[in-house]
Amino acid sequence: MVRRKSQVVSIGGLKVGGTNPILVQSMTNTDTADVTGTAKQVMELAKAGSEVVRITVNTEEAAAAVPKIFDTLMLHGVDVPLVGDFHYNGHQLLRKYPACARALAKYRINPGNVNIGRKHDDNFRTMIECAIEYDKPVRIGVNWGSLDGQLLTQMMDENALSPEPLDAREVTMNAIVESAIRSAEAAERHGLGHDKIILSAKVSGVQDLIIVYRKLAARCDYPLHLGLTEAGLGSKGIAYTTAALSVLLQEGIGDTIRASLTPLPNGDRTEEVIVCQQILQALEIRTFTPQVTACPGCGRTTSTFFQDMADQIQRYLRDQMAVWKPLYPGVETMKVAVMGCVVNGPGESKHSNIGISLPGTFEEPVAPVYVDSKLFKTLRGDHIVAEFITMLNDYVEKTYARTEETANV
Repeated sequence: MVRRKSQVVSIGGLKVGGTNPILVQSMTNTDTADVTGTAKQVMELAKAGSEVVRITVNTEEAAAAVPKIFDTLMLHGVDVPLVGDFHYNGHQLLRKYPACARALAKYRINPGNVNIGRKHDDNFRTMIECAIEYDKPVRIGVNWGSLDGQLLTQMMDENALSPEPLDAREVTMNAIVESAIRSAEAAERHGLGHDKIILSAKVSGVQDLIIVYRKLAARCDYPLHLGLTEAGLGSKGIAYTTAALSVLLQEGIGDTIRASLTPLPNGDRTEEVIVCQQILQALEIRTFTPQVTACPGCGRTTSTFFQDMADQIQRYLRDQMAVWKPLYPGVETMKVAVMGCVVNGPGESKHSNIGISLPGTFEEPVAPVYVDSKLFKTLRGDHIVAEFITMLNDYVEKTYARTEETANV
């Protein structure tokens, strides 16, 4: 994969674009005026691995709460950059609540919901002036659900007069890209630096997203934020997000990503963070947590024991990362196998750093453990999970322990 060359933009203390790591982003779904609830969810998202968190700023109460949320996060030692999501009244809120404008690390502006392109783009200009005053970057985020109707109409009319008119879908894709580019150019005319702009152009169809971002990447060197605008529920949302983002990331397009999953009522918002991490890790772009290889099960594995164990180990590894990461550099690259029978179990275990092959139906009730491709020990009895976790901890400490040399890196 050859990464697309882009301008570098700073968000808080993070660098976006260029050769910097592709960042995982998420967004709260709390009422931002609820300081405690919003701060709690931001902390949960940050703990899960969200490196940037966006919050809705849509009312005066929400704007007034932003600096309180920021202070609460600082008290808990959470310095994740907060992005303000503005629509319609952002120009008013940023002017009226300067503490909010200062606390946010970035402003998100939707050009379809401000008067960009009109004779007087006062609202858009005011937001850009605030970004300049407080030295903040902006993400100009076009969304096809709120695309500038005037621009789309103009481009449709021009297309109708063309000797070889395009179909309406392609004109719409072009209008999305054009809206993003023109808005960025307007921001620079108002004085915002080229290195203060990130673009996004979100749609909800996989093929449409790929088309739009290929066009956008070819037109500019601004960093790009990737994501379907509404990915959907459950497996559909995960599959659509993975399909769209994987193609673009493999082509070197994208500098920050988000999985806009629809959670179930009271569902876990952090799922979208984990999905993004898994996409980047599957593509071998970044590593976040040790991965567990587990077989899907078959008639040889009628017991659910290996499934339960694989789930326990995966959860254990993710939970341990907060402790392991500062102590054991490189532990996130570790591969663990939890297999269910003798057919592929020993082989997969040998291909992992540490692996266990559990007994399938009618097999001898023993579980050989392989460490660095060699049979290390055979486990028996009712305490296999606990014994394997102990061996896992010993392996991590022995293999990845921070040395004086790594401590100075």
